[in-house]
Amino acid sequence: MRAETFKIRLNSEIGKLNGVILHTPGAEVQNMTPENAERALYSDILNLKVAQDEYNQLSGFLSKVTHTYQVKTLLEDLLENSRLRENLLDRICDNENAMHHRHVLDKLDHKSLAAQIIEGVIMTKNTLSAYLSKDRYALKPLHNFFFTRDAAITINDKVLIARMANKVRERESIIMQSVFDFHPLFSANTVNPVEDKYFDEQNTIEGGDVLVARKDVLLIGNSSRTTSQGIDYLLHRLRERKENMHIIVQELPYSPESFIHLDMVFTFLDKDKCMVYEPLILKPSRFQTVHIVAEGGKVKIFEEENLLSALKKLGMDLEPVLCGGTTDQWIQQREQWHSGANFFAFEPGKVVGYERNSYTIDELNNHGFEVLRAKDVIKGKAHPDDYKKCVVTIGGSELSRGGGGARCMTMPFNRDDIG
Repeated sequence: MRAETFKIRLNSEIGKLNGVILHTPGAEVQNMTPENAERALYSDILNLKVAQDEYNQLSGFLSKVTHTYQVKTLLEDLLENSRLRENLLDRICDNENAMHHRHVLDKLDHKSLAAQIIEGVIMTKNTLSAYLSKDRYALKPLHNFFFTRDAAITINDKVLIARMANKVRERESIIMQSVFDFHPLFSANTVNPVEDKYFDEQNTIEGGDVLVARKDVLLIGNSSRTTSQGIDYLLHRLRERKENMHIIVQELPYSPESFIHLDMVFTFLDKDKCMVYEPLILKPSRFQTVHIVAEGGKVKIFEEENLLSALKKLGMDLEPVLCGGTTDQWIQQREQWHSGANFFAFEPGKVVGYERNSYTIDELNNHGFEVLRAKDVIKGKAHPDDYKKCVVTIGGSELSRGGGGARCMTMPFNRDDIG
């Protein structure tokens, strides 16, 4: 267990990053087959070695500029405490109807147990029902957990625990709540919709859809993963507590799958710049942009032209940088498909994303962002501190096939405020 403690603080998407939670993909990705890929929310299976090599560029680079923490290590710490271990296993097994395999887990040491909770627990075929079952696992592998963004959402001084849209990912939220509630590294106040009086089964909300524009401004995607009921849950809390907040909601298509979350079409880059997928964000379409104002226990809802015009009315005048460049909509579509709009800021004007989206990287360079390779930063050949604005590139030929980018793979919990 560690001695230092972080308070939860995140009032923007771009403030200097002080701490982030990561999860290097492991055996849980290897444990995917063509047969179960669709159920695991993948359209293809990944090459683990290539994916790990690419991921190590992200984690290795981030370790040069901030504090990084691995989910598995944090989970191991918790499982050393017998009371926390019992509580977590009870929640997981009860949620997944796996109490009959509890005795298998009870025998494991804390490191082996942490690994199996993430990588999957093979079903013991000691009953007829188990023998006849087509499932290999009593607890299925968490194939998507390297996208740590989705399961827990830092908003100002609280952590909102996501209600995942797919049951296969619910264990991720349980783990993240335990980490923030009980690990001594964090001084955190968690909010879980499932535990709230306003909860209903249609309430889902995931981290890729929630962007903190400013302390009093949230952007939320109304997507296949985040329902209107999930957003209404936040409104109920704001109304009940008479808190003031602007929530700008962007409707998203349910297909293709590259539009899974808002951060696949819009991310913040700097105080005055953002990355956008132009056909959806700036061009007229049937997908509405809705502005919700919660003030003093009352709510007003009205339509906006688009995200940028709504933010400008609130004093945030952002210049759009176009995913895929400005000249060819087919290129824009191709690069958006490979998470070309999904950038993660570690300081104002300093971001990280996939090098494979070359037209997008060139467009960033045209807007004054120096292009650095993560490998060069890791080796000490370059450093972001030497540049006013930069984009650090990581390999993404395999990781992007998982359906997310740098923002998806990072769960920040503490940033400096920006002026």
